[in-house]
Amino acid sequence: MGFETLVSRRRWRASSTRRAAAVVAASVLLLTGCTSDPLAEQFREGSGKNYIAGDGTISVYAADDRGEPIEFAGETVDGDSYDSADVAGQVQVVNFWYAGCAPCRVEAPILEQVYEGTGRDEVSFVGVNVRDQAGTAASFEEDYGVTYPSILDVSEGAVQLAFAGPVPPAAVPTTIVLDQEGRVAARVLGQLEEASILDSIISDLLAEQA
Repeated sequence: MGFETLVSRRRWRASSTRRAAAVVAASVLLLTGCTSDPLAEQFREGSGKNYIAGDGTISVYAADDRGEPIEFAGETVDGDSYDSADVAGQVQVVNFWYAGCAPCRVEAPILEQVYEGTGRDEVSFVGVNVRDQAGTAASFEEDYGVTYPSILDVSEGAVQLAFAGPVPPAAVPTTIVLDQEGRVAARVLGQLEEASILDSIISDLLAEQA
């Protein structure tokens, strides 16, 4: 075996023992009713690299540098239709995610917090799930209290294609904020660290129209 040719059997057995102990520990936590999220905690600690994410870079674009409006549509987790044209004139927050993405789990409550604090007539939120089927995505939304809709984009990738310029296809999570004309006004490449960051971006865009 390739792995065993690089590592001695003794070290391999020790590693296996540690992995088994970790599994047992995780099982004990579940049995005792712990509500922690091991994958999210692993991400916070800086380990676990089974995903590709951005570095948290925040880019904000002046009005003259926002490019052309982006239009997109798709079927949501609940089976409804979503069309960005229906929220034209609003600031739009678009978050790309999937259930097995550790930083997505960390930032989900932050996004929901901002969503709950915004006016529905001025700001809209939509997620774009890039990997999961409806059942998996719905479970995530229930577990993390996400109440805004998400488009399932795993089959056709139409929304990802619409954002192909501002959103690197492999970087998840990414949060895009569109201005009232549907143009990219800001991008958070990677996990959203604080609600205040997104609040500030939204407030500045609303102030432009005041």
